[in-house]
Amino acid sequence: MPEGGELPDLDAIRAAHARIAPFVHRTPVMSCTAIDEQAGASLFFKCEHLQKIGAFKARGACNAVFSLDDATARRGVVTHSSGNHGAALAYAARRRGIRAWVVMPENAPAVKRANVERFGATVRLCAPNVAAREAACAEVARESGATLIHPFDDPRVIAGQGTAALELLEAVGDLDAIVAPCGGGGLLSGTAIAAKGLRASIDVLGAEPANADDAARSFASGRLEPLPATTTIADGLRTTLAPRTLAALRAHVKAFGTCSEASIVRAMRMIFERMKQVVEPSAAVPLACLLDRSLDVAGRRVGIVVSGGNVDLDRLPWLGANA
Repeated sequence: MPEGGELPDLDAIRAAHARIAPFVHRTPVMSCTAIDEQAGASLFFKCEHLQKIGAFKARGACNAVFSLDDATARRGVVTHSSGNHGAALAYAARRRGIRAWVVMPENAPAVKRANVERFGATVRLCAPNVAAREAACAEVARESGATLIHPFDDPRVIAGQGTAALELLEAVGDLDAIVAPCGGGGLLSGTAIAAKGLRASIDVLGAEPANADDAARSFASGRLEPLPATTTIADGLRTTLAPRTLAALRAHVKAFGTCSEASIVRAMRMIFERMKQVVEPSAAVPLACLLDRSLDVAGRRVGIVVSGGNVDLDRLPWLGANA
């Protein structure tokens, strides 16, 4: 067992793929010649912004919820989330016919809170810090008997997230590299386990905002590096790794890239304008790292997991400059 705890293997990811198939989309893979020219590589975008609830998180949440035995499931599920995992858990719980509670920070984007409530979850607000989130989750669990489904520190969640890479490599089998954004590391861990399990020679690369580069620093040092108080437009990536996800990244990821806030906005707008796809800032971080050349993929065939599309259209980052 890895130092950080149990991790899924390729068989677990394949089992997750079969388990969640009735409840999630097999999202398309897109390409764009104009963006390829900017990046200097052939890019293949796995469009998880078109997934149920608008993000890849539906995969991990569905795998976790549908892995529960009936007696456990009847008591419901609880999690803490800034938005996408909360909506995913609410969606999965509704599909299974059980209750869900989602603890959210008071400063969570309105569009993400609305997404959680739309699927029928009970929202509890807390102070915007990890200790407050965990305390509120523990209180719900004591009151209800609900099972905690952690946003990323859970092998069932990691296995579910890995199914996106499984599909990407089935669709485009000759990739040289695959890039995914990294917050808590659930998506990147699952991506890395799936990709390296299917093709040992592939390079798995992580992408982060320079303003929230704790995963890159943890990857380099081999120990969890705290995320200081920070501001980044990629709000979904303001999360610190767990020992479990750090162990997976150290075992399977080749390198990390980081990008500026301006490059995130540039990449996001490029996807809007040239691909006609609505993506959130966190989902634009991998492309931003390629545009900043912090990841070396020149001339290569590269898969990118586009993580989500839940963005407040009244607060697009380039609107202020034109107001």
